[in-house]
Amino acid sequence: MEISKIDARDLSEAWFRCLGETLINGHDYKIDRGSYAGEKRKQLDFVIVQIRHPETRPLIPDVPQGVPPPSTMEYVESYLPYLMTSQRKEGEQYTYGQYLEKQIAEVIRMYKENGYNTNQAFMAVGNEESIRLSDPPCLRAIDTRVLDRKLNFSVYFRSWDLWAGFPSNLAAIQLLKEYIASEIGVDDGEIIAMSKGMHLYEYSWELAKITVQAHHQLELLKKGQIELPL
Repeated sequence: MEISKIDARDLSEAWFRCLGETLINGHDYKIDRGSYAGEKRKQLDFVIVQIRHPETRPLIPDVPQGVPPPSTMEYVESYLPYLMTSQRKEGEQYTYGQYLEKQIAEVIRMYKENGYNTNQAFMAVGNEESIRLSDPPCLRAIDTRVLDRKLNFSVYFRSWDLWAGFPSNLAAIQLLKEYIASEIGVDDGEIIAMSKGMHLYEYSWELAKITVQAHHQLELLKKGQIELPL
């Protein structure tokens, strides 16, 4: 397996860099089982994304004019209960919150009462029955670590839709991290995100190409390496 390593300033840069990495080094395959079965994905073997300042606003990336945004902050705010509480809407097989809600409270208690130097503040998503679901949870773990009085998250996704899932997932996870950090009295830290299934569905390949090209041009413009035509 090839391991892709992405180092990014913030959530927006992480998304753009992951798009580029997947377009260049992702391999195409037909989906036998899972979302969009019978269609194609472009997927990285394994990816590690280190995001050094995930608190930087905006949490959702800007996309070129004419490209539909992958998410919005309004959606992220509506997504937060799905991540943090056990409340389930009609038709939902599960929520991340049904697994995380009690663990979030326990992680906060653990750090408050026992101190920051522990490796036990780990939160798992799913159980032994999850594999039988038609669509098992994609997010499977949120591990936490306090270093230099900053709360850091390491998260693992078994499968990860890069176009639409990544921006919403990480924006909501960042808000969760900020909440826990404020509750235990430390500063906000990094996110390290990992997946052996980060992918782009075929419908988003062209959108991703347009987005990456436009972002690259904008970065060159900011650095003064290209000029706008008169």
